[in-house]
Amino acid sequence: MRSPLPNQRKILLATLISTLVHGVAHAEEPALEVIVVTAPPGTDDRPLAATLVDEQSLRALTSATSDTASLIREVPGVSLYGAGGVSSLPAIHGLADDRLRVTVDGMDLIASCPNHMNPALSYVDPSQIESLKVYAGITPVSVGGDSIGGTIAAETREPEFARPGEGTLTKGELGLFYRSNGNARGGNVAATLANDRFSLSYRGASAKSDNYDAGGDFKNFTATGRPGHALDPSEVGSTAYETRNHLLDFAVRGGNHLIDLTLGFQDVPEQLYPNQRMDMLDNEEKRANLRYHGQFDWGNLEARAYHEKIDHFMDFGPDKQLIYGTLPDLNNPAILYTVAGMPMYTGSTTNGLSLQGEIDLSERDLLRVGGMLQTYRLDDWWPPAPDCGVGNCIGGMAPLTLWNINDGQRDRKALYAEWEAKWNPRWTSLLGLRVEGVTTDAGPVSGYTDMTLPGATNLTRMGMPFGLMYASSSVAAMPAGRDAFNALDRERSDTNWDFTALSSYRSSDTFDLQFGVARKTRSPNLYERYSWSTNSMAMVMNNFVGDGNGYVGNPDLDPEVAHTLSVSGDWHSADREYRLAVTPYYTHVDDYIDARRTYPGSATTNVSATDSFVRLQYVNQQARLYGVDVSGRMPLAKTSMGAFGLRGVLSYVNGRNTDTDDGLYNIMPLNTRLTLTHHIGAWDNALELALVGAKDDVSDLRDEIKTPGYGLVNLRGSYSWKRARLDFGVENLLDKSYSLPTGGAYVGQGMTMSILGTPWGIAVPGPGRSLYAGVTFEF
Repeated sequence: MRSPLPNQRKILLATLISTLVHGVAHAEEPALEVIVVTAPPGTDDRPLAATLVDEQSLRALTSATSDTASLIREVPGVSLYGAGGVSSLPAIHGLADDRLRVTVDGMDLIASCPNHMNPALSYVDPSQIESLKVYAGITPVSVGGDSIGGTIAAETREPEFARPGEGTLTKGELGLFYRSNGNARGGNVAATLANDRFSLSYRGASAKSDNYDAGGDFKNFTATGRPGHALDPSEVGSTAYETRNHLLDFAVRGGNHLIDLTLGFQDVPEQLYPNQRMDMLDNEEKRANLRYHGQFDWGNLEARAYHEKIDHFMDFGPDKQLIYGTLPDLNNPAILYTVAGMPMYTGSTTNGLSLQGEIDLSERDLLRVGGMLQTYRLDDWWPPAPDCGVGNCIGGMAPLTLWNINDGQRDRKALYAEWEAKWNPRWTSLLGLRVEGVTTDAGPVSGYTDMTLPGATNLTRMGMPFGLMYASSSVAAMPAGRDAFNALDRERSDTNWDFTALSSYRSSDTFDLQFGVARKTRSPNLYERYSWSTNSMAMVMNNFVGDGNGYVGNPDLDPEVAHTLSVSGDWHSADREYRLAVTPYYTHVDDYIDARRTYPGSATTNVSATDSFVRLQYVNQQARLYGVDVSGRMPLAKTSMGAFGLRGVLSYVNGRNTDTDDGLYNIMPLNTRLTLTHHIGAWDNALELALVGAKDDVSDLRDEIKTPGYGLVNLRGSYSWKRARLDFGVENLLDKSYSLPTGGAYVGQGMTMSILGTPWGIAVPGPGRSLYAGVTFEF
C-alpha cells in the first residue's frame, strides 16, 4: 500500500524548484555554443511517411514519465492503451499492440504474457532513447511486416568515437528525477570510453513508484481481501511499479565499416496493473543485438542478428484480493478453504536475423532489398495454487499444472524490395512489395485436473465432475477442453504479402502533398490461436486489451488484411516556421480479429448481458476505420521577454465492425493538444491544454465502459547550462478527476478471478496533480 506523500515532502519539492529557478534566473548567461543550420526553401529531411521525434523533444518529457510509449503522445494519430506504469500499448489510427510493428534498435520484440505486460517499448527507459520514428498508416515495406496499423522504430544512442588524432574520449551523464504523485523517483547513468576505433559504453536507469492518486473527488471501493490492508480514499490500486534497465555496448569501426554489439538486461521486481486481474511480480529480459553497417561505392549494407530470452511471473499483487472466496469441503461442510494466490509463468526465446541493402542505382533511383528470419518459442504454464489441493478451492486450481500454451512456435521469414525515386526536386515516389511466411504451432495441453486422479469423477465443481473441468469435450458447458484441443492438427501456415505505393509532391515552396495506398497483413499471435480453456477463470487470465472480459483462442483464425488510403496536405511558410498539416485516411480490414459471445457452450446470460463482464472467443470479421489527423505550429511574437509560439495536434478516428455494426474496442475519442511555447536564452517553457471528448461510441459486444470528456492543464519548464539541464513542471495542474478513455476496466482491487464478483462499470481513473523535477549532469 502506498503511504500518502507527506506535506513536508511536497513543500521540499516546491522549495527545491523555486530555489533552482530563482538561482538560474539571476545567474550569468551560460556559455552556450549556438549553431544555426539553414537549408534552401522547400527542403525537408523528414523520412518519407514518418514522423520523427528527436532527442531534444524527448528530453523534455523524460523527467515527467517512465513510460517510453508515452513519449510519442504528441504524434498525430497516436493514442495509448493504459496498462502498467511503464508498459502502455501504443495505438495508431485505432490499431494497437500486435497490429503495429514496434522495433527497438531494429529488433522485433514480442510481448510474452497472456496479458501483454511486457511489450517492446517497455524494455528501454526513456532516458536511453535517442530517437523515435512513427510511420502512421502508409508504411514502407522495408520497415513494415506482420502488422496492419503502422510502425514505431525506437533507437537508443549510437556508439560514440573520438575524432582521429584526439586521443581518448571519456564522457558520462547522471540524471535524477522525482514526481510527487505516487512518490515516483529514479535516475539514470551513462558512461563512454572510446578512441577513434573502439567504443565502450554503459547506460543504466531505474524507476520506482507507489500507487498514484486520482484527481478530484474520485473515491475507490474498499479492498477487503487482505486482512489489515486498505487503500487510501483517492488511491488507484495496482498502479505501482519498479523497473531497472541496463545496456552495455561494444563497437569497433574501420574505414566505412562498423560492428556494434549491445547487451541488454531488464529486471522488473514489480509492475501492478489496474486493468488486469494479474500483476507482474517478476520479469527478467536478456538480449544481445549484433549489428554490422557498411558503406560501399554502390550504397549501404546492414546486417543484424539478435537473441532475447524472457522469464515472466504473475500473481496477485498487494492490492488485489488474495482471498478469492470460500467453499465448504465436499466431505466436511464445516471446513472452509481459501486460495492464497495463482502463480503464472511465461518463458520465451526469440532469435532473429535481418539483412538490408540500399543500392544507389542512379542519382534518381534508390533500391532497398532485404529479408529477415525470426523464430519465437513460448511456454505459458500455471502451477497449482498454493495450499490448493483436490477438493479445497474454487475453480479446481490443483493438483496439476495448467499448460495455457505448451511449446508455442511462431516463425517468420520475409523478402522485400522497395524502389524510391526522386524524379525531380519536388516529386518523390516509393513502391514496395513484401512477401512473408508465418508458421505457428503449439503442443498438447493439460488442465489443473485429470480424470485419472483417485475419486476425480465423484467430486464436483460448478455443477460438473471435477476431473472434467479442463479435460473432456463431452461436457456441455466446457466443450473446448483439453481433449478437443489436443486432437486438433494445430500447425498453421500463412503466406502474406504487403504492397505500398506512396508519392510526395512539393507543388510550391509553401505546399506539399503526400498520398498513398497500402495493403498490409498480420497473422494471429499465439494467444489468439492457441489459448484453449473455456473455464471462466482461465479465460479472464487471457486478456491483453484490459477490458476485464475473458477470451479463448481460435486455431482457425485467418490473417488480417488491411487496405489503407491516405492523403496528406502540408501548408507552410517557406522557412517552415508556420505549418498546418491535414491527413485524412481510410482503412478496410478483411478478417479483422474481433470476438463473439456465442462460442460453443456459452451460457445464455453471457450472450445477453449488457452490464457485466463477459466471455468471448476470437473470430474473423470485417472492419473499417477512418479519421483525420491535424497538426500545426506558428510563431506568435518575439519580444524582449522571449519568443512565443503555438503548436497543436488534433486526432479523430471512427472504427466499426461492419459485420455486426458494433463499435471497435478502445477507440480514442476526438482529442486535441494545444501548447503555448516560450523560449528565451537557455529557458524553454510550455503551457499545455489537453482536451478529450466523451467516449460514447463503444463496443457493445464487450460491454465497454463509456467515459465523459475532460480537459487537463500541464506546465513544463527547462533550463540548460553547458553541462547540466533542469526540467520541472506540473501534470494535471487543476487536479482534474477523469477516466482514461482507453485505460480499460478498473479491476485493480477486489475480486480479481471472478467475472461476476468483480465490480463492473468503473473505468481506470487518471492520475491527479503531480509536481515533478529532474536534473541531468554531463561530465
